[in-house]
Amino acid sequence: MYLDIGNALASVATPGVSRASLDRLDDRVARAHERIVDGIDDREFGYASLALPERTDAAHVEETVAPLADSEAVLTVGIGGSALGAATVSAALGRGAADAHVLDNVDPQGASEVLDALPLEETAVHVVSRSGTTAETLANFLVVREAMTEAGVDWTERTVVTTGEDGPLRALAEEHDLPAFDVPEGVPGRFSVLSSVGLVPAAIQGHDVAGLLAGGRAGREALAPSLYDCPAYGYGAVCYALENRGATTNVLMPYAERLEYFAEWFAQLWAESLGKDGLGQTPVRALGATDQHSQLQLYRAGRHDKVVTLVRPRDRPGRAIPGTDIEGLSYLGGSDLGTLLDAEFEATEASLAAADLPNVRLELDALDAEGVGRLLYDMEVACILAGELMDVSTFTQPAVEWGKRAARGLLGGGDFAEAEAVAGKERLEIE
Repeated sequence: MYLDIGNALASVATPGVSRASLDRLDDRVARAHERIVDGIDDREFGYASLALPERTDAAHVEETVAPLADSEAVLTVGIGGSALGAATVSAALGRGAADAHVLDNVDPQGASEVLDALPLEETAVHVVSRSGTTAETLANFLVVREAMTEAGVDWTERTVVTTGEDGPLRALAEEHDLPAFDVPEGVPGRFSVLSSVGLVPAAIQGHDVAGLLAGGRAGREALAPSLYDCPAYGYGAVCYALENRGATTNVLMPYAERLEYFAEWFAQLWAESLGKDGLGQTPVRALGATDQHSQLQLYRAGRHDKVVTLVRPRDRPGRAIPGTDIEGLSYLGGSDLGTLLDAEFEATEASLAAADLPNVRLELDALDAEGVGRLLYDMEVACILAGELMDVSTFTQPAVEWGKRAARGLLGGGDFAEAEAVAGKERLEIE
């Protein structure tokens, strides 16, 4: 991965980071690097995520899902980290041998539309829940199972499970002899993309799972005790420094439609990991060049409380733009859509710098398996490094658990004090 933080320097942007500040911060990065490497080696909770590229067995994943390799579609049933990683990988690598779909919400209309559009007799289903009790995931799976049964499809022949050692989902897998993967030990869901959690759909689609893991291993090998020698650390460090200087929003703006889901994945990773103790940048998702026409006005002329992260592959397929005699458009003829998109990228980068707004450039070699694996791994590293510098509990999510308990109590799934807060809501109704 390639990182350019020049437009985040204080000589260019407000807020910005001086080179002297980065030099001082680099001592802390070196100490954080030692903590991270020790955590990886000892397989500590959370840090174990960065060992996944070497722990995950690509051949085992591919062999287990081989009976479903002729599927026309693959449906991931999960929520949060149990779905976003798989969706990101599938979207980044393209259709492959099967279309990828996700059920990660319990909107009845959305669920019905997804199921109505699927060829259920040719659809592989991957159900993911660490606990096996996640209400949204289990509810959706029950709906999917019923739809398959009503369509005359044996759901047990089309379903793969990833879950913990015990729980209702594990018991179901054992009862029906379903192929089942273990969620990786010591790995929070949002950091689990380079495991069966994120790779099963890609394997069913025929994508290069080994290549994804090789990209992750390249990220591991690139770890070095300086932000100047490690792009992942450089990104995490500059985001930390900019937040301290007022850039409390991080806009992730990929210039490749296949990376649009990556922005969704990044938003969870950054928000759930770093939003602690009154700290944490708010991640915002954008898409270049589309959102140059919808959001860029705010970024250039609004509050200077943002850093914009621009992401693109260096190598992309071309699509020629036909010539035309239309006045004012002839300059486009003979060019290429990729050339135009790159020009849009560089123009946006320059326009942000001209407006003194900090921005960072991230580039991967190509949207292939190794490039995607490296990008995902490096963003996990950047997030963990930022958490170390912020001194927050990167791998927990207590605020999320509060909401889960409240919802479960409302549904009759137990006696939870959090559910009482719903009844006590302050109201000021206007009709």
